[in-house]
Amino acid sequence: MTDRPPVFVVGVVDDDQSILWSLECLLESADYAVRLFTSATALLESNSLPRIDCLISDIDMPGMDGFDLLRQVHAVRPGLPTILITGYPDAVKGLPPPDGSHPRIFTKPFQGDELLAAVSDAQRNSLRK
Repeated sequence: MTDRPPVFVVGVVDDDQSILWSLECLLESADYAVRLFTSATALLESNSLPRIDCLISDIDMPGMDGFDLLRQVHAVRPGLPTILITGYPDAVKGLPPPDGSHPRIFTKPFQGDELLAAVSDAQRNSLRK
C-alpha cells in the first residue's frame, strides 16, 4: 500500500496546439495528470468530465467559446474549479472577480508559476471538501 495522494487531473481545452503542449509540460512538471482537448466539443463528447478535477480553458475558440463551455460544464459539475485563459484582455473587462462561482482568469502571456499556484489552490480546496 502506498501513501501517495490521489492523482489530481487537470483538463486543458485550447484550439492552439502549442498552448496545449506548453501547458501539458508545465502541469506535468508539477506532477499533475493532464488531459488535453482541442475544442470545447471534444471535451464534452469525451466522457472525461467526471474524472477532471480542475479545468483550464481558452476563452476565444471556434465553435463553442470558453464562457459557453463553462456554463455547460457547471451545469453538470457545479463547483468544478475552472481557470480561463485569453490572449484578449478586453474579453474579460467587467467580469466579476474570481470566487467560488467565477473562474480565475489569466491573460496571455502569463507566468507559469502563477497558473500552477491557481491549480494548487484548486487542489487544496478540493481536499477540504
